Amino acid sequence: MSAVGNIGAGRSAASERVRAAFSFLLPLFVLLVVWEATVRIFDVHPGIFPGVGPVLRAGAESVANGTLFLHIAASFGRVLTGTTLAILVGVPLGILMGVSPGVSTVLTPLFRFFSVLAGIAWIPIATLWFGYGFGAITFVIFNAVFFVVAYNTLLGVSGIPHALRNAAWSLGADRKTMLFEVLLPGALPNIVTGIRTGLGFAWRGLIAAEMIATNMGLGYMLFLARDFYRTELIVFGMVVIGILWLLIDRLILAPLERRTIERWGLVR
Repeated sequence: MSAVGNIGAGRSAASERVRAAFSFLLPLFVLLVVWEATVRIFDVHPGIFPGVGPVLRAGAESVANGTLFLHIAASFGRVLTGTTLAILVGVPLGILMGVSPGVSTVLTPLFRFFSVLAGIAWIPIATLWFGYGFGAITFVIFNAVFFVVAYNTLLGVSGIPHALRNAAWSLGADRKTMLFEVLLPGALPNIVTGIRTGLGFAWRGLIAAEMIATNMGLGYMLFLARDFYRTELIVFGMVVIGILWLLIDRLILAPLERRTIERWGLVR
């Protein structure tokens, strides 16, 4: 009976995943149908907005000559570098703000001020500081992620009950134990949420920065296509950007956030 029950549970989980995938893909399929129908019914000029066919051909061309993969690799490299640096700096600073009221009092107003400027607002000055290229774009991504991660870390640490911290101290916990067994685990759900949110800002900032400050990447692919009046390639690039973000969010960030929350006992 146990084996039969496990098989039934496995089939139920598989069917649930299929239903979830269908529910997710159905609106995208409807959008494609409406897109193609609108172009045909109103006889829209391809230079203004192309149909599905020309976009698919432009995509096949960029795959065949390898340029699409070069642009994707360049964009991912910048996002990974900027996000990693932001996490390495933002998490310790957020913890410090969470345990030190004095530091929090000084830095919180600054965080609220600069959080409004995070992302694409830094592009002009980033190009002055770092020139056009990897450094400027990485700096923009860093700013987009850093403030969100640091602030969410602060919220996570602040949410840990003082009774729990005092209990750890009374049981002989040293600073290292307090950090890695109390503060980080307690703040981790907020940290992961901050990373997910910050990456959304970083992805938008990346595309905007690549249009201005580099000669490689998905944003630059759109900008270059505009110069050659290749509307179909612009639309294809937009589709690729959206699909890549959906894959990152649905396959990596959302499961990571869900498992982190479940792991640390915030789901009942």
